[in-house]
Amino acid sequence: MTISRRIALAAALAPLALPQVARGQSRWPNGPIRLVVPFPAGGSLDTTARLAQPYLQAELGVPVVVDNRPGASGALGTQLVARAAPDGQTWGVVFDTHASNPALIPNMGFDTRRDLVPVMLVSTSPMVITCGMQRPWRDLREMIAEARRRPETLTYGTVGNGSLSHLNMTQIQRRGDFRIVHVPFRGGSAMTTSAVAGQTDMAMASNAGLLGQVGVTLRPLAQTSATRSPALPDVPTVQEQGIPGIDARAFWAVVGTAGVPEEIVRRFHAALRNAYAEPAVVARMTGPMGVDVVASSPEEFGTFLTQQMDTWAQVIRDYDIKAD
Repeated sequence: MTISRRIALAAALAPLALPQVARGQSRWPNGPIRLVVPFPAGGSLDTTARLAQPYLQAELGVPVVVDNRPGASGALGTQLVARAAPDGQTWGVVFDTHASNPALIPNMGFDTRRDLVPVMLVSTSPMVITCGMQRPWRDLREMIAEARRRPETLTYGTVGNGSLSHLNMTQIQRRGDFRIVHVPFRGGSAMTTSAVAGQTDMAMASNAGLLGQVGVTLRPLAQTSATRSPALPDVPTVQEQGIPGIDARAFWAVVGTAGVPEEIVRRFHAALRNAYAEPAVVARMTGPMGVDVVASSPEEFGTFLTQQMDTWAQVIRDYDIKAD
């Protein structure tokens, strides 16, 4: 067959191929859907995935499996999503480390911008700067005044070097002209216990990361979002207390593999939106978890993620911050 005849035959068959592609997408999902959670079971990210799981199963008509793959601050599990077939059967549920890992972890094995597609910003929560009830400070201003009198004496705990709390407090110290000592912990429980017992002066994490102790055994000094979270209406922001330009929010989100057809991304997004609009799910997230439900569009999450990645990469470079 001549080349010209092959071209003509391919052109004639092309319209027949298009319905096959469309039919393949319309049959999605083609089997169980995997939600990869790159942190251990029992944490806020795992809870975020499992709250949606039964509603996704009911709407999509296939099993939805939560697959916990912890390691490397979420990078190991997220790599599975980045390397999955782009068929819409594998999705990732990620945390705010998703935005800082590219600058902290060289050679992750995937490119966050190139190999993954944003699907939904599920929820956000400000960091909360807290102290044990035995400490005298009533707000951030009072703590900063003491820190200026006694530089590098007061201590604050986070869940690790390079965590969002660590990055943000580094930023706050520079802009507020004070110096305190970072104490990294391996998890929220140890960090919270230390602050409650007075072993460290402060603990800083999201409301969920502080295990529901904000206002109970931990006194909130400030929250780090630009405006007050509905979950913490009486806690002033860092900006309200005289340090401008601070807007740091933990986030929980869903990503997919780059190359998944847009129709499938939209259909999965719609199922997620319905799941996170369920009254029981909203009540759990805004109540015990203490987060603000966003349920954004893919485009809104893409814009948010780009801003987060750029902001924290700059902080990491400026202060030469290393991961644990």
